[in-house]
Amino acid sequence: MKRDAIKKRPLSDTTLANLESEEKDYRERDIGALYFLVQKTGKKSWQLRYKNEKGVWSWKGIGGYPSVSGAVARRKANELSEKLANGEVLETRKQTKQKQQEIEDQKFSKLMNEWLDTKKSVWGATTFDKAQKSINRHIIPKFGERNFTEIIAKEWFDFFQGLQRELNIHTQVEKLTSYCRNAYDWAKFQAKINSNPIDGITKHLDKNDGGSMKFVEIDELPQLIIDIRNHHQRKLAIGLELMILLFPRPVELRFATWGQFNFEKAIWIKPAEIMKKGIVHAVPLPIQAITLLKELEDYKTESDLLFAGRNSLSEPISDNTFNMALNRMGYKGRQNPHGFRHIASTALNNKFSHKEQVVEASLAHMKKGIKGIYDKGSHLEERVEMMQWWADYIDALVLKI
Repeated sequence: MKRDAIKKRPLSDTTLANLESEEKDYRERDIGALYFLVQKTGKKSWQLRYKNEKGVWSWKGIGGYPSVSGAVARRKANELSEKLANGEVLETRKQTKQKQQEIEDQKFSKLMNEWLDTKKSVWGATTFDKAQKSINRHIIPKFGERNFTEIIAKEWFDFFQGLQRELNIHTQVEKLTSYCRNAYDWAKFQAKINSNPIDGITKHLDKNDGGSMKFVEIDELPQLIIDIRNHHQRKLAIGLELMILLFPRPVELRFATWGQFNFEKAIWIKPAEIMKKGIVHAVPLPIQAITLLKELEDYKTESDLLFAGRNSLSEPISDNTFNMALNRMGYKGRQNPHGFRHIASTALNNKFSHKEQVVEASLAHMKKGIKGIYDKGSHLEERVEMMQWWADYIDALVLKI
């Protein structure tokens, strides 16, 4: 049907269905300010002609035909006309699209994915995959569709505490809070937010009371160090202070041998057989650790072990020796040797939140397949600075008492 054959308005259903396209797009008025658009491609839709807030004639799309019938289009046109009469401003398609894009850009899932993209070239594939899966499993279902600027600190606290208490995944919650904190930090430096709602949350969440992970708060650490230094068995005191400075797994220090240490290069090479991941791991030695190790040499026996057992030069001290020393100092149920790793991890993640993978390497949380202890994946050079900062930080804490 040609448009010059139109006999009446509003346009009948037969007219709407049969109007033919032409070489150029054209509009036919239906009723009032409502028009029927027929594009040269044959596509048909409804538009309302109106004056925008600047007094310029504009077009407002109402919907495509035939999904929006003539009756529905007229009803929508009346509703929009009433809004205009009441002084309301109609959004253009461009404005609507822009607003929708702004909503998408402010979703927490978008922020988290943008931050994760910055880690693709820094993290190994396995580390990245594990982090992404954990985030998608726990964080995104709860906060993914939320505007990240509107999620308050209390919501995050309740959420993470709920994960701790319902699922008992304390270690995983530590990582999840770190991911979220870093994502918000990234947003802050992109001028998207002014403050980070995750800052300081870890010190208020439940502490991990697992058998091998008991630990004191950081403000209690200076007194603990003083108590260790005053311990009547100097050799054990040195061992416990090395636990704090180097935060190895207890088994790694128990089986440490003098041949693993190079004072000239200031490094401790832990062999694969004593490592949880089965990978050789190099630990930069801060000045304070070297001083303690040189003092420990005064207690050196015929055994190559730093801490040989009483009954055998080839066997290390019992796995309970360091723990018993802490218990006798009054820290039973408060501090275990393995807990020093948690204290260091928390402090380092707070200080070096932008170097999360370096902190992970310092804790020997390294993926399998790394070849050589000086491989870039071990972040050795960066860890030299990190380990010295930790030792200096501890000294500063003790000096404050």
